[in-house]
Amino acid sequence: MFLPDRPLRLGTRGSPLALAQAHMTARALCAVHGWPDEAVTIVTVQTSGDRIQDRALADIGGKALWTKELDRALVEGEIDFAVHSMKDVETLRPDAFHIAAMLPRADVRDRLVGADDFAALPANPIVGTSSPRRAAQVKRLRPDATITLFRGNVATRLAKLAAGEVHATLLAAAGLDRLNQQDVGATIAIDVMLPAPSQGAVGIETLGDNAAMMSALRAINDRDTCDAVMAERGVLKGLGGTCHSPIAALARVEGESLRLIAEIISPDGQETIREEARLARGDGAAAQAVGHALLERASPALRALFEA
Repeated sequence: MFLPDRPLRLGTRGSPLALAQAHMTARALCAVHGWPDEAVTIVTVQTSGDRIQDRALADIGGKALWTKELDRALVEGEIDFAVHSMKDVETLRPDAFHIAAMLPRADVRDRLVGADDFAALPANPIVGTSSPRRAAQVKRLRPDATITLFRGNVATRLAKLAAGEVHATLLAAAGLDRLNQQDVGATIAIDVMLPAPSQGAVGIETLGDNAAMMSALRAINDRDTCDAVMAERGVLKGLGGTCHSPIAALARVEGESLRLIAEIISPDGQETIREEARLARGDGAAAQAVGHALLERASPALRALFEA
């Protein structure tokens, strides 16, 4: 058994949600190995995504803005492992880094905050979100809606809503639950809004050549979560790994197979292409094929979003 001779340093972003997920990870690791709480220390690393709040991620470098500073800290030996919200991890990662474990997945659904449902919103509502997926899904449900850029942590977005900047916003149920805000917002059914790939999943990453750390982390890996999330990320690979376009995907474990649903949506919400497939656990090629199939059925205009 791996027995650290010094406290292991767990790198994380500094938002309340990121810190909550880091503490979850530290507790799980100490519990499974029988380590004292002080065996893991949490190191806060500010990311570009946290610093830049006035532009959409797709316009300033994509999801790497959440990971590159943590990657640097790993390479330079400032931390031993890092925790990520998996939906914020770019699809194509450098070979040096490995997601060694995922915690059990939380609620994958979104919550609408500001109204009980979309029908309850006023005419021509203003909805705040920075997610291309959520924006397209809102436009599909409410073509009269205006989408405005809404970035920042949960507290920041709730404060903007309370100040009347928008009529409603959308937040991940998992994040609200982890912040003990289970009573915030109205949960949206999956058949109304299919979630983002990897939503609700927490991943723990380290350097692939750190065999001791890789082994220690594998002990807290939840296989069902990992297999489902990797299938959803396979769809992203099949689509080209973009974060600029509205993409939704959800895989559910059914015995030794997965039932995968994925869709791409035009930004105006008028075109939705959906694919469903049953695939074996770990069959990355089949998951990528779902992404290819979505593109093959898309209109030229929608397909062009993934080729830009």
